[in-house]
Amino acid sequence: MEASRSTLNLGKNSDKQPTGQLLPGAILANRYLIQGVIGIGGMGAVYRARDLHFPNVTKLIAVKEMINQAQDPEIRKTIIQNFEREANILATLSHPAIPRVHDYFTNNERSYLILEFIHGKDMETMLNDSNDFFPEDQIIAWAIELCDVLQYLHNHEPEPIIFRDLKPSNVMINQHNHVVLIDFGIAKHFQSGKKGTMIGTEGYSPPEQYRGEENEVSDIYALGACLHHILSRRDPRLEPPFSFNERPIRQTNQSVSPELENTIIKSLQYEPKDRYQTAEEFKKALVLIARNTGVLTSEPQSTARIQIKSQDITPIWRFSCEDDIRGTPTVDDDVVYVGSYDYNLYALKAKTGDYIWKYPTEGGIVTKPAVSQGIIVFGSEDRNVYAISAQSGRFLWSYATSAPVRSSPRVTEGHIFIGSDDGYLHVISLQNGRRVWRLDAGTEIRSTPLITNEAIYFGTESGELYCSDLSGDVRWRFKAKRAITSSPVIFEGSLYFGSMDATLYSIEANAGWVLWRFRMDRGSISTPFISGNLVYTGSASGHIHCINARSSKEVWRFETDHQVTGSPVLYQNRLYCGSVDGNLYCLDHRTGHLHWKYQTGEPITGTPVIHNNLIIIGSTDNHLYALPV
Repeated sequence: MEASRSTLNLGKNSDKQPTGQLLPGAILANRYLIQGVIGIGGMGAVYRARDLHFPNVTKLIAVKEMINQAQDPEIRKTIIQNFEREANILATLSHPAIPRVHDYFTNNERSYLILEFIHGKDMETMLNDSNDFFPEDQIIAWAIELCDVLQYLHNHEPEPIIFRDLKPSNVMINQHNHVVLIDFGIAKHFQSGKKGTMIGTEGYSPPEQYRGEENEVSDIYALGACLHHILSRRDPRLEPPFSFNERPIRQTNQSVSPELENTIIKSLQYEPKDRYQTAEEFKKALVLIARNTGVLTSEPQSTARIQIKSQDITPIWRFSCEDDIRGTPTVDDDVVYVGSYDYNLYALKAKTGDYIWKYPTEGGIVTKPAVSQGIIVFGSEDRNVYAISAQSGRFLWSYATSAPVRSSPRVTEGHIFIGSDDGYLHVISLQNGRRVWRLDAGTEIRSTPLITNEAIYFGTESGELYCSDLSGDVRWRFKAKRAITSSPVIFEGSLYFGSMDATLYSIEANAGWVLWRFRMDRGSISTPFISGNLVYTGSASGHIHCINARSSKEVWRFETDHQVTGSPVLYQNRLYCGSVDGNLYCLDHRTGHLHWKYQTGEPITGTPVIHNNLIIIGSTDNHLYALPV
């Protein structure tokens, strides 16, 4: 763990409340800005915070705090070990219904676990907020998803994981109406034949768990107890233990089918051997009920996941890095090149995703690499531009700027054009890395320059779009109200680009006159894609827009569940675009109709690349995916 991540920087507004909670404005590890308290437990709190390493998007995370106030050194050590166990378990898991762990560190008596932020409510809160029974089809859909995640945990390698505390308060329903299992504090790797200490929640825990003999079937019982509580609205913590058979669900909720009631009763049998023996077996019983009742053939909003599944789109391959992939890959000669925030540039076989080589830098890499004459060029947040041999990954040269490089390079006629946060557009010789000239824009340049036969166009974070000739002399400048991170594209003599002032601009390329403005709900850093006379772009409002390039009239818009920061790509009449909601969307380019979506584990901030009928896209879940067209 890096030293910078193990320090606690509370900042000037960080006075603690009397309870010891952190106040809004506190900053942990120089990275996580505390915004408020989500929940309070016996040994600490859970906070909502913002990850400051994402300057262009608001990425929320959850901060789980453990305050160790035990006086006995052995007890203190045990408490820390138990907290670390949760971090270690989560670090090995990758499932859409399990929060990702981003970081873990300890400072004095406080330990912190940095987790994916889940937008939604837990089931217990939903029960308390409503007096009505939940629809059976909704409960079946959630139960199937819970079986999926239990099956994943129970089949975990090298050892199965037993959750041990499945209850409504540990099941979140996120903003997309899917389940997320939270609080792995007492989950453990299962070792057959070994007894442990009774741990769990009374009412939901099975009889054998009281004897310290839990196994995979114990989680089946707890899931049944959860479902019984939700459907009957009778809290098992207030009833005699193991008395579910005396409290039939239909006694209080006659809208529940006898088939579902019998399925849940089987999961709640006192003897483990009389229950479903695996989560998969439980799921099959639920799916059978769903088919008989029509849940799997109808399309109610609550069961949308059953209709359009990420699981129906199977990746051809998936490559794992050690940190986020925030940028866009490049494919050249059947090799994929992609940068990661683990500081490496990777080269992979495009067909199989097999590793070829990686080159380490000293900072995160968000730029899209450029390939020319067998040389890979890319920028890094360590303030350098690098040239690497495409064949071997061998270092050729580096060029130093005085600030992070987040612009992507363009290479033409043996010259590299690239912006830097130092405020300069740098022009560098491809062969030796020497500066040819540079243009001082006075502020950060994160836009990728557009190079034509006669001019260079690029945007700045102060909201100016520059046009210069090929020697660096400025021809004209256009001023937007806010940053231009979007990269300009050209079509029939007009430039198109978005701005954080919530406007898509069309500008005459030679003189810089405004032809039209299209107003969006929020700002945009997405680079437009143009095909025919249609312009496709994304915005921070979560929309993908299709606009007529000549009239500026909107043709259609598609709404995702979060910001769209990457760019749309058109291939064979299908439009592909990622979203910070973690989905890659496939849309009909004429109508915006959704064909399918694929859910990754975290936000997608880059742009997909199409190569040999593969859609290659990176995600901040640390993976690069190759999906079939």
